[in-house]
Amino acid sequence: MRILVIGPSETGSRGGMAAVIRGIREGEALNREFEIDTFPSYIDGSLPRRLLYCIFAYFRFLRCYKRYDLFHIHTAEKGSAFRKALYLRTIKRAGKKAVIHVHGAEFLDFYDGLGPRGKGIIVRFFRRADLVLALSERWRQELERRFETGTCRVLHNGVDPEECRGAVSDPAEHPNSFVMLGRMGMRKGSYDLVEAAALAAQLNPALRLTMAGDGEVEQVRARVAERGLEDHVAVLGWVDGEKKLELLRNAAAVVLPSYHEGLPMAILEGMAAGKAIISTTVGAIPEVVTGENGTLVEPGDVIALAQALLQYGGNVAALRRISAGSRARVEALFSVQEMHRRLAEYYRQAAGEGAGEWS
Repeated sequence: MRILVIGPSETGSRGGMAAVIRGIREGEALNREFEIDTFPSYIDGSLPRRLLYCIFAYFRFLRCYKRYDLFHIHTAEKGSAFRKALYLRTIKRAGKKAVIHVHGAEFLDFYDGLGPRGKGIIVRFFRRADLVLALSERWRQELERRFETGTCRVLHNGVDPEECRGAVSDPAEHPNSFVMLGRMGMRKGSYDLVEAAALAAQLNPALRLTMAGDGEVEQVRARVAERGLEDHVAVLGWVDGEKKLELLRNAAAVVLPSYHEGLPMAILEGMAAGKAIISTTVGAIPEVVTGENGTLVEPGDVIALAQALLQYGGNVAALRRISAGSRARVEALFSVQEMHRRLAEYYRQAAGEGAGEWS
């Protein structure tokens, strides 16, 4: 079976969707069974650059799509959903099968805020698909409530524990160090984290926080300077590869105080690196982070966030206990191998090759 995976460019875009697509392209088990190609439909950059790329990408798609049997369409909110609706319409007119994979952290809010015409486009988008994949059970229920497809199933993101093994370390080496990875801005709770660090540092002067990612990097740096936290908070740009592993290795806990999320790769990578997780009760996070491997607070609750930083800072015994639990939970439930096993089932069933009911 020939499968085309459509979504953001692996090299020209940052974030979770690109990481998931890269994992599918590199997945040995998937590629032993299926002939998989990836198709970049979007890149990061200025608005004119993005628009031109998306237009030319669609025309490139029209030249190649008839060669494929099944399409795996990755989508987020706003323009991504409307663009992918155009792709899906073309696919279904050709009588081919398609899977929609919903990633956008704000997708549900985006849909709820649309007018009748916009909602109609998105409803048709979902109901035309042969299968819809959600990042969590909570999302699956919400998508079904809105679109009533009957074909929405859960596919958790996955991480390769072996790739993060080099970031596993003894918390005693860095018991007061925390790291936040990913895009910076209001939605990610970056400014809340700076304020929480200011509160926590008053009671734990040894606290150190590193924030690394893209987005509102300069604005976050300015907030750190305003609060006089330069000795406690370092704000870096985007990191990847060995630098990301180094930051994880030198941290006791990963912090992600987002207001909206799907299933963040940063949290899964932190767990695979044996770190405690401090995050919020949004998206799929409560299905991943429990009292055994971290602490969740309500988004925007700066005081609770500061208390969580103090709870783990210097608490070597708790951090060591959590380290083993985090890795075990990833290996059992959120490994990329498990993700690809389930995805292979979904591919077979969407193409009409599977037996029995949906898994």
